[in-house]
Amino acid sequence: MNPGVIGGIVGAVGGFIGGIIGTYFSIKNTNSPRERSFMVRCAIVVWVGIIVFLGLLFTIPKPYSYLLWILYAILLPTGIRYSNRIQTKIREEDKKAGK
Repeated sequence: MNPGVIGGIVGAVGGFIGGIIGTYFSIKNTNSPRERSFMVRCAIVVWVGIIVFLGLLFTIPKPYSYLLWILYAILLPTGIRYSNRIQTKIREEDKKAGK
């Protein structure tokens, strides 16, 4: 095995483990059942989205697959801002309700 293949495998495994840890703590650090439910839905959407992205990245022929990165670069920050806004709204509503 050459160093590039080993690095690719180690990087992929490290990224997968990091994603699992990040997902776990994102869900664990919620304050209410409603917020936790929202974070579980977000996690599912993100994991499915990344799996679809990677699947398309490896199946669409080059150089067209590089165009997927443009879509990814738009959707990822937009999705993060949206989910953060909704999570903050849920926390504020729960705080007002005394939960």
